[in-house]
Amino acid sequence: MTDQPRPLHGLRILDFSTTIAGPHCSRLLADMGADVIKVESPEGDLMRSRPVQRDGAGTMFGQLNAGKRSIVLDLKKPEAIAAVKKLVKTVDIVLENYRPGVMKRLGLDYPELAKINPKIIYGAISGYGQTGPAAGRPAYAPVIHASTGYDMAHLFYQQGRERPDNCGIFVADYASGAYAMGAILAAVHQRHVTGKGQMVDVSMFEALVGMLLGEVNRAQFDFEMPSRPMYGPVEAKDGYVMLATASERTFQDMATAAGRRDWLSDSRFEKYADRRMNWDQFVDEFERWSKTLTVKECVAALEKHGVPCSPYLTVTEALKDPQVAHRGSLCTIEDSAGSYKSPAPPFRFSGSPLQSGPKVSKLGEHTRSVLADVGLSPAEIDALTK
Repeated sequence: MTDQPRPLHGLRILDFSTTIAGPHCSRLLADMGADVIKVESPEGDLMRSRPVQRDGAGTMFGQLNAGKRSIVLDLKKPEAIAAVKKLVKTVDIVLENYRPGVMKRLGLDYPELAKINPKIIYGAISGYGQTGPAAGRPAYAPVIHASTGYDMAHLFYQQGRERPDNCGIFVADYASGAYAMGAILAAVHQRHVTGKGQMVDVSMFEALVGMLLGEVNRAQFDFEMPSRPMYGPVEAKDGYVMLATASERTFQDMATAAGRRDWLSDSRFEKYADRRMNWDQFVDEFERWSKTLTVKECVAALEKHGVPCSPYLTVTEALKDPQVAHRGSLCTIEDSAGSYKSPAPPFRFSGSPLQSGPKVSKLGEHTRSVLADVGLSPAEIDALTK
């Protein structure tokens, strides 16, 4: 491990964001060394109350907010707004994910804060972006999944079903949080050149549309759909296996693994275009082989020939993979109820370390120290913390 500081050491962030998208963004920035000051209402970020709960401490909140400092400000109070403006003079980045218009009503939108600190980078994550006819719509990730076509696109791959999924995995939140991180750091880099800050406007809707590679292209052009989705489970004797034959080489290797080199000269499967349109027939042929094997035997045969594949694992099983321990994919974080494991960032640097957390701040734990650092007197801080 290098003795160099973390990559974002010295960068300071005032974080108004709540729930998932914004906190995911600022958690990654904190892991890379940024000093993140999380501004919470007197009630606290709603994720503090969400399960899993251990002695009043929410593990999802901890995962999203480890390593940040917490201050409580009631933004309905003019004194709190004045305190924010003092803080803004001392930070590099402001992050928020309110509905467009909320920060303007508070007098804390980008034009106002840029008057105080022209170098400020102001990151705003919202459902549909800061402008346009949909800008004011309320949105959480499941709504974005529906409004982008993501859910209906996903339904296409679930054969024989008509009812869209109940999706509790908030893809839009995590995608937009990661996009926001990249865009904010690009704006920081540009500030080194121009000396000026700017606003970064991130749309969850556009983040998710950007992930619909095939669907966006198929929506624009005449396109013949395959007989069956090409990526999906194949049946084994005691379960299912996912395999991906994205190249001609992997298709050839799969045929070799199954002892069916005749597929390579079969007019239904020889060429990709034909194979794709006859994929239902191919899966029937393949499963005549795979159903004679257990999942473990099927995966072993495919992996022997370099075919990308996997059994279907639970999260509990996946986290026991030796690769997780080797990479340090999980880190330990600590809250008032004890310690537990959390995903670490999915990237590593050769020349500088990362550190997740380890502490999860109590609500308002750093209010007094942070406000004192920007010149508020004990009496002023008392008035704000009543």
